[in-house]
Amino acid sequence: MSRNINRYSQKRTLARVWQYIKKYWIYLALSIVTAALTVVLTLYLPILTGRVIDLIVEKGKVDFDGVFRILRTMALAIAATAAAQWIMSVCNNKMAFRIVQDIRNEAFRKIEILPFQYIDGHSYGEVVSRVIADVDQFSDGLLMGFTQFFTGVMTIIGTLGFMLSVNVWIACVVVLITPLSFFVAAFIAGRTYRMFRLQSETRGEQTALIEEMIGNQKVVQAFSHEKEALEKFDEINGRLGKCSLKAIFYSSLTNPSTRFVNNLVYAGVAVSGALYAIRGGISVGQLSCFLTYANQYTKPFNEISGVVTELQNAIACAARIFELIDEEAQIPDADDAVSLRHAEGRVDLDHVSFSYVPDRKLITDLNLAVKPGQRVAIVGPTGCGKTTVINLLMRFYDVDTGRICVDNEDIRHITRSSLRAGYGMVLQETWLRSGTIRDNITMGKPDATDEEVEAAARLSHAHSFIRRMPQGYDTEIGEDGGNLSQGQKQLLCITRVMLCLPPMLILDEATSSIDTRTEIRIQKAFATMMQGRTSFIVAHRLSTIREADVILVMRDGNIVEQGSHAALLQQNGFYAQLYNSQFAETKK
Repeated sequence: MSRNINRYSQKRTLARVWQYIKKYWIYLALSIVTAALTVVLTLYLPILTGRVIDLIVEKGKVDFDGVFRILRTMALAIAATAAAQWIMSVCNNKMAFRIVQDIRNEAFRKIEILPFQYIDGHSYGEVVSRVIADVDQFSDGLLMGFTQFFTGVMTIIGTLGFMLSVNVWIACVVVLITPLSFFVAAFIAGRTYRMFRLQSETRGEQTALIEEMIGNQKVVQAFSHEKEALEKFDEINGRLGKCSLKAIFYSSLTNPSTRFVNNLVYAGVAVSGALYAIRGGISVGQLSCFLTYANQYTKPFNEISGVVTELQNAIACAARIFELIDEEAQIPDADDAVSLRHAEGRVDLDHVSFSYVPDRKLITDLNLAVKPGQRVAIVGPTGCGKTTVINLLMRFYDVDTGRICVDNEDIRHITRSSLRAGYGMVLQETWLRSGTIRDNITMGKPDATDEEVEAAARLSHAHSFIRRMPQGYDTEIGEDGGNLSQGQKQLLCITRVMLCLPPMLILDEATSSIDTRTEIRIQKAFATMMQGRTSFIVAHRLSTIREADVILVMRDGNIVEQGSHAALLQQNGFYAQLYNSQFAETKK
């Protein structure tokens, strides 16, 4: 945890934020100008007020003409101040939200090109927390900084200048006490950043747990895991409460501390100004002006202390976002990468070795030659590397050693988009997005006609249930299929591949959630679809792969047997053991 906290220092994060701010320098400049105008006009009002007081000497001796002239001037100054504040607010909002928009866009673009190793190694909730919650926190702090920081600093400088112009000695009293306020604010701010950073990271951990529990609530309840989930949540929530309490405690010290110093300033001005007024050094109106300035001078310190607290939180959140943005992207396509067009479907694995973790071997020296149009089934016990082979074929991961070739071309010299477009993939885990059923089917072929979509749905036997939906193919479904059954979701995924019909197919337990009767029909549709197409079939139910041209039997990352179903049974080896174990109950 400490390593992550130190990875992005405050200075480095601020410098990074400044790079985003510079793009909107017009808004920044206009905000500073209007802030300066607001401060000048605001500080001019106490002078006018002091002049009005001096025109009211005593009963019967009031210069009404002079008072009304000053009041008109004050009205114009107030109107101009309101207009300047409105323009400043518009500029600050546009600048803050456009910066946040840029950061979110950059973060999302980075997520799309992050290697799968990062996605697999981080919980989805933690990544979502960075892009959503942390950016929102950063936006709030940035907006407050733009709104109050500029005006606060300028108010302090302007007030001090006006006080020096009225009376140097009383202004010196203010200057001498002021550094104490800076020291207090700096002392507290230096300790709040670490607390807010820890709070942000713990909040991300909590979001990850909530996302995981809600997304898998059925599994949690089915295995009576509620108590353990609650205990885990309570533990994280407790840590979040502690670090949040510390962060809020330290930050809350800033305001009362600076207010104490500010009251000292006000008292010093009142006492010294009163003594000067008694001696005739300043008028009563000037003393009133000074007291107003003393109050205006100290007020920004309270506001700035609050801004500093928010900025500490914002910087901590920004550091987490920048860590995501600066993560190393996947290896880009080679400069000489070719686009795979009209693939024949020849696939070769030449001395391939791969492991997710360097010290834990998975696939070692794997060799395989698949001819165009062959149906290759991959079987084996859990964890033997079946799905890993699929990941390598699709280049979700790159091999550690050796090479994988498609049509005699190393896939590292083929663009990822064209390589993946050459495969049709149906997995055991379905993926559907919010939208219509038609949108989900045409994902790989957006320009497909209604006739093509319906023909594909008939082939996959999805047409019958789609037709019964309220709006048929135009029925809206929610994220991950909404209320569709798992089998219906899988039928839509199969329809998606049926529509595209790429030259190579990957079927990873594609019919695992479909009833036996429908599965028989789909197997016939698959048989038609696989004709002339290289197909990789991962299956646990060995009865579904009897018609495969070649069956690869994997064990501990190696191919231990290969051949047709009949030949492997005749060998009476590992495949025969797997096959017989599945049908042992039937034989009994």
